[in-house]
Amino acid sequence: MPFTGPAEDRLAIRELLETYADAVTRHDPDAWGETWAEDAEWSLPDYPELGTTRGRSAIVTMWIAAMKNYPGIMFEAWPGAIEIDGDRAVMRSYTSEVYDQDGGTKRDRGVYEDVCVKIDGRWLFKSRSFRNIHRQG
Repeated sequence: MPFTGPAEDRLAIRELLETYADAVTRHDPDAWGETWAEDAEWSLPDYPELGTTRGRSAIVTMWIAAMKNYPGIMFEAWPGAIEIDGDRAVMRSYTSEVYDQDGGTKRDRGVYEDVCVKIDGRWLFKSRSFRNIHRQG
């Protein structure tokens, strides 16, 4: 079953993902950073120049620099699975991005494998690992 666990936690995790996507589209590093646990890890294996970044502060710093390459981005995300076990959850989510780059419009689709943790009653990303599924440009 791809969606398991209490409905209120599944809703909160969906809202975490939606908050993340909204912050990307608005280029809001404060709101985006608040979706990560302090000791989080972000892996981008399809982007070896970025690799894996650890710690919320380092993740946000890297994201701010990277976002300069994605002007006009429209970022959407939705869950394909959420499985909750107490204060830990695994989620598979999909993304669709449209942005301007090198004089043209690019469209990327990808998948995240996520671990979320509930800290002080709030769900946060503990780890995210992104892979490209399709690129169009």
